[in-house]
Order: sequence, then C-alpha cells, then structure tokens
Amino acid sequence: MYDADAPGGTAASPCQACGACCSYSENWPRFSTEDDAALARIPRDFVNARGSGMRCKNARCVALSGEIGVFTACSIYELRPDVCRTCMPGDAECTTARKKFGLPPLG
Repeated sequence: MYDADAPGGTAASPCQACGACCSYSENWPRFSTEDDAALARIPRDFVNARGSGMRCKNARCVALSGEIGVFTACSIYELRPDVCRTCMPGDAECTTARKKFGLPPLG
C-alpha cells in the first residue's frame, strides 16, 4: 500500500515512478503554509531567489533526482514543503502534471 508519509514513499509509491508534479512549473513547488521553522530547515541551495518556493531549473525542482516517468526521488523528502506533502497520486494537480509528460492518469 502507498504511504505518502514514508521516507521516499514505498515500493508501491506511484510517485517514485513519476515525478511529473516536481517538473511541471517553475512556480511550483511554492511555499504557502510553512512556518519559519519549517522553511529554515530547507537548504538554501534549494530555495528560489525570491524565497517563495523551491528553486527550479527548466521547470524541474532541483531537489528531484531521476527520470520522469521511470524512477524519481526527492533529495530533501523529509524537509519538503507543505505543497509537496499535500499533492496526492491521482488528484487534479497530479493528473495535469502527468498529462504534460504524456503519462496516463492514475486510478
């Protein structure tokens, strides 16, 4: 069973075979509900110049490793922003991101 809160997901995690949401837009992942303590734990190298979200390169979050649609992992999984924690496999955001990469919807 998929466990969204397990470090790096689980073997059954559809997120580890996707990563589309982390490569969808330079404006996402953005910070919105994190408190100052949570933001302070995210390494500065991973934060964009405006301090409003994760740093991206060509719309891909720099914390993401691996190949979209094959195998991916978040290098700061335990410290990831709230928006990353609330994104769920198969939700509207997931479906939109997967479509951008030609991946079928989940579920």
